[in-house]
Amino acid sequence: MDEERRLSYFFLGLGIGVAVGILFAPKSGEETREIIRSKAEEGTEYLRRRGSELRESASELIERGKSAVARQKEQIAAAVDAGRQAYRESVASAAGETSGS
Repeated sequence: MDEERRLSYFFLGLGIGVAVGILFAPKSGEETREIIRSKAEEGTEYLRRRGSELRESASELIERGKSAVARQKEQIAAAVDAGRQAYRESVASAAGETSGS
C-alpha cells in the first residue's frame, strides 16, 4: 500500500512539474508543443525498438531453455535405459547362478 502511495505521489509531482515547465517555458506554445510531440515520437520509437529487442532476447532464452530440457530428457532416458539394462543383466546373472548351483 505504501509503495502505491509513493508511486501516486511521484506521478502527481511529475505532472505538476511538467505543467509548471510548460507554463514558464521560454518558447512559444507552438514551439513547445512541437518539442513535446517530437520527444513523444522519439520515446515511442525507443520503446518499439526496445520491445523488439526484448522479444528477440526472450525468444532466444526460450529456445535455449527448450534445448536444455530436450538434452536433460535425453540424458534421463539414457539413464533409465542403462538402469533397465543393468537390472536385466543382474536378474539374468542371478537366474544363471541359481540354476547352475
